[in-house]
Amino acid sequence: MINIAQMRRPLRKTALASILFAGALLAVAVMAEAQQAKKVHRIGYLSSNSLSADSSRVDAFRQELRDLGYIDGQNIAIEYRYAGGKSIASPTLRASWWA
Repeated sequence: MINIAQMRRPLRKTALASILFAGALLAVAVMAEAQQAKKVHRIGYLSSNSLSADSSRVDAFRQELRDLGYIDGQNIAIEYRYAGGKSIASPTLRASWWA
């Protein structure tokens, strides 16, 4: 006759090994996720005004982004271009974004 206690021992060892293996996989997955760099979104701000003429608008823009949880230099990068009264449709000004 088969002893039931002897049958349960290999099953317990297999179950324990499976649980430990699953736990190890979970730990590796969590560590890999924690090491990934956070994505920094880039925003381009193009204005036909000068920096001094546009400062209050830029301040309001940055404050609204902060209110939404976006902080320049941490999770977003804002690049500013000012035309100084010239047309922002200028190919030279637009091309400077990709230079």
